[in-house]
Amino acid sequence: MRDQAGPRVLLRRLRELMAEPLEPQERLDRIVREIAANMVAEVCSLYVLRADSVLELYATEGLNPGSVHHAQLRLGQGLVGTIAASARPLNLSDAQRHPAFAYLPETGEEIYHSFLGVPVLRAGRTLGVLVVQNRTMRTYREDEVEAMETTAMVIAEMIATGDLARLTRPGLELDLRRPVSFSGMSFNEGVGLGHVVLHEPRIVVTDLFNEDSEQELRRLASALGSLRLSIDDMLSRRDVAFEGEHRAVLEAYRMFANDRGWVRRLEEAVSNGLTAEAAVEKVQSDMRARMLHMTDPYMRERMSDFDDLANRLLRQLMGRGPEALASTLPKDAIVVARSMGAAELLDYPRDRLRGLVLEDGAVTSHVVIVARAMGIPVAGQMKGAVSMAENGDAIIVDGEEGRIHLRPQPDVEAAYAEKVRFRARRQELYRELRSKPSRTADGTDVDLLMNAGLAVDLPQLAESGAAGIGLFRTELQFMVAATFPRAEAQERLYRDVMDAARGKPVTFRTIDIGGDKVLPYFKNTSNEENPALGWRAIRLTLDRPALLRTQIRALLKAAGGRELRVMLPMITEIGEIFRAREIIDREVRHLARFAHDLPTSLRIGAMIEVPALLWQLDELMRSVDFVSVGSNDLFQFVMAADRGNTLLADRFDPLSVPFLRVLKQIVDAGRTSGTPVTLCGELAGRPISAMALIGLGYRSISMSPASIGPVKAMLTELPLEKLEAFLADALSRPGAGRDMRAELSAFAEENGVPL
Repeated sequence: MRDQAGPRVLLRRLRELMAEPLEPQERLDRIVREIAANMVAEVCSLYVLRADSVLELYATEGLNPGSVHHAQLRLGQGLVGTIAASARPLNLSDAQRHPAFAYLPETGEEIYHSFLGVPVLRAGRTLGVLVVQNRTMRTYREDEVEAMETTAMVIAEMIATGDLARLTRPGLELDLRRPVSFSGMSFNEGVGLGHVVLHEPRIVVTDLFNEDSEQELRRLASALGSLRLSIDDMLSRRDVAFEGEHRAVLEAYRMFANDRGWVRRLEEAVSNGLTAEAAVEKVQSDMRARMLHMTDPYMRERMSDFDDLANRLLRQLMGRGPEALASTLPKDAIVVARSMGAAELLDYPRDRLRGLVLEDGAVTSHVVIVARAMGIPVAGQMKGAVSMAENGDAIIVDGEEGRIHLRPQPDVEAAYAEKVRFRARRQELYRELRSKPSRTADGTDVDLLMNAGLAVDLPQLAESGAAGIGLFRTELQFMVAATFPRAEAQERLYRDVMDAARGKPVTFRTIDIGGDKVLPYFKNTSNEENPALGWRAIRLTLDRPALLRTQIRALLKAAGGRELRVMLPMITEIGEIFRAREIIDREVRHLARFAHDLPTSLRIGAMIEVPALLWQLDELMRSVDFVSVGSNDLFQFVMAADRGNTLLADRFDPLSVPFLRVLKQIVDAGRTSGTPVTLCGELAGRPISAMALIGLGYRSISMSPASIGPVKAMLTELPLEKLEAFLADALSRPGAGRDMRAELSAFAEENGVPL
């Protein structure tokens, strides 16, 4: 068994040094002196990475002290620069023979041969390099490398806390604080300035050094056992999707949790003097640094699996559950997440949210739909944003360009502050349009409706000037509740919605759960490989009629003395409408029997989301009072493109010729039968796509409240007859390879239509 006295003594001395009231430079000088003495090295040096990608010598024992803060190497230059760029240690018996060796004459290091350098890592990011050197040619032992890596972790925390900021020369910054910009995709327009709130906050380990290694090893073993049991439990249940993880991800977790190499590295770190928590953090950072530099995309994707597993283990060790959001949230919070569900976003207090940043996701994923309903800007596909951000960092979200700026420079921040002021002036212009009719330049009226789903949406009905609520997503009430909402709570919400509408039409969609909209208290006992195509929406409620009956009864009672519009989601065949009508009619008879006040009229509609309905349009139009096109699901099913798949997020365009022809077919069928047709998907919320819908013949479209102003501004300048002729010609020509979006943009520019 290796002698652990040396590393343990070093860590104990470092702990004492960290506790002493020392100036930063004196603390660094004493740290490198202690390391050199413990490692029996003639040199110990610390290089810190600056924001300009230069490694600056911050402290040394053995080299020329006059070179401190003067000796510099670029990232990738010399042995130190190579270590920083690769995030891997170098252990050399004769450093000067290495092809990357670079001689710095001011340091006086030419007399030293053996060299051990390790990266200073935090959350996988390289913050600097720690080096020891000796005159004699020797290869440093494995336990010495481990001790150096552990020491580097302690120094990383010093850098992260900002202790070294006072040592940085004017005009320079350390790399940890450098501004970073990311480009991705715009998921919802708008600009947000605020401070980072990591959706799954990085757990900060403050207790680094252990007093009893054997006790810490027992704690580690116990936490690992609990972690493995929890993963096995999730895998044994058939409803693993309700944990937000797919089975393949959980299998990867189980593989990592049982990996002996990972466990051995954790145990070695504890034996070297770290607490179990600090050992997990150290090994996690080492693994992340290695995986970040891998070129294999599969292995890079596994990095997030490993990160999540390590964080779960940290929570096991620290006995920490999910943190209370409201107590720690800043007033200008911008949530940064790899991915998240719609219900998770709704956990955040709306009045403090200024934006959302996602590493994954798609413009039609439900969390984005909810964010759009909340009126906050969203930027997606921001790969690497989570690892580069720290809680409390200043951040700008540009939802118009699909960019974010982390720790922005003052001139960038000032430019965006002006952009926010400009948007506010533009919103004032939109507000002036509220009282004006929604009418094209050549006199055709179009109803602009809004989508909603919660009570917090209701004030926006008046503020936006919407003609009504074209889609009320009743499932959101279920998604934010801890248990099934009781009938009384449902009735109260529906009555509040109709009261707020003040006579404007409201279309309630019956509960649409399943697929990616999961309720933690409702268990789907089937293990569905394709949940978007599975047991969801009307399919689920027809199989669980008590759920539908309760909701219909609440709607009927809430609408007493008023018109009630009920829409059935995910209809595939006409028989489903007849079965739903039987349930609705039974509830009407039940309430009438007990003399309840009933709606003055009851209109039943269906959503067109499943392509099978395209071959049943005539029967469909005769079976319902109205139809509404759910363009999000219809598009993903027509194109066979999962709307939540990041690889397909921007592969197919809803404004392509094939999909526009599908939409034209639907609106033409409605016109022939005299059945009102509305479109309530996200397609209606952008001026360019709303223009296309109106040109196809849609006279009623529903969108997020924030979209109504821009769409109305477009609508009032639109020469509809010219657009209809343009689209009729465009859709009759062969469509392969044509960019309809570009053609529509050109039409708008030629005719002065603001997009």
